[in-house]
Amino acid sequence: MAVDPRLAGRRVHVKVPATTANLGPGFDTLGLALSVYDELDVAVRDAPGATVRVEGVGEGEVPTDESNLIVRSIRHTFDHYGVEMPGLELVAHNVIPHGRGMGSSGAAIVGGIMAAKGLLEGIVAIDADGLLARATELEGHPDNVAPALFGGLTIAWMTPQGPQHKRLTVHRGVSLLVCVPESTTMSTALARSLQPESVPHEDAIFNVSRSALLIAALIQSPELLFAATEDKLHQNYRASAMPETDALIQVLRANGFAAVVSGAGPSILVLCGDPAQRLAAAEIVAQNAATPWQSHMLAVDFKGATVVAHPVEAAA
Repeated sequence: MAVDPRLAGRRVHVKVPATTANLGPGFDTLGLALSVYDELDVAVRDAPGATVRVEGVGEGEVPTDESNLIVRSIRHTFDHYGVEMPGLELVAHNVIPHGRGMGSSGAAIVGGIMAAKGLLEGIVAIDADGLLARATELEGHPDNVAPALFGGLTIAWMTPQGPQHKRLTVHRGVSLLVCVPESTTMSTALARSLQPESVPHEDAIFNVSRSALLIAALIQSPELLFAATEDKLHQNYRASAMPETDALIQVLRANGFAAVVSGAGPSILVLCGDPAQRLAAAEIVAQNAATPWQSHMLAVDFKGATVVAHPVEAAA
């Protein structure tokens, strides 16, 4: 299959937010987009294959050839729509920490798919359902990729027709604190391996009620955040793999803060109903952490991933 000549000279810039998933009780269902961003520049080149230059997080660590997750995501999208991927040069400007429960792999996947969308503009139309479907095929579950794609608070679920999502606007009184350990990471695969095959009926009911309450707390009643972030489905089972995270969450919750594991961990998300609470929560982490942690006072990203196509330069 020949490379489509309409791709020649195309360049795009992509910006993708970090995410935090689960939010306590909303296991594999709820996610929030965060005001921390990875950015990506992609240019079509004449030579085949792809090269990646990584700046920032992951520099010197992540693959810089076609095995890079961003490149694989671009190729997956091109293949799905029956267009041969051209030769590419990528520059990844990474800020999202890797292996910390802030959606770095989801951001890489979404970045690649959005780059493909921009490069294919006018050749293939990729709608929101297509974006989510391609991202979920690569990620395996939609709870991280949905907020990365669409911003805000997202509810994601699977159907026989594929993944679906609903985007909601978070109450303006909700403030976010994400506490990130400097040296500890957590594999999502390891975290998932610690989950039991089944859970007690009463625990399932507990989480259904808290998940419903959490939606109300996030969009309407922030005063309910503490009660709404209780969980019995995943955090207790994973606690042994990240003991410091678990200990800090226990201290934070004992002091009335709605603290939960961010994604698969080991970072901690604190949902606050008042911006001033974030300072107090960050101080508790600083006083009780046995190893260095960084506390980030963040906003909810409401835009999601964006792609901007640069004009094709005319040949001399």
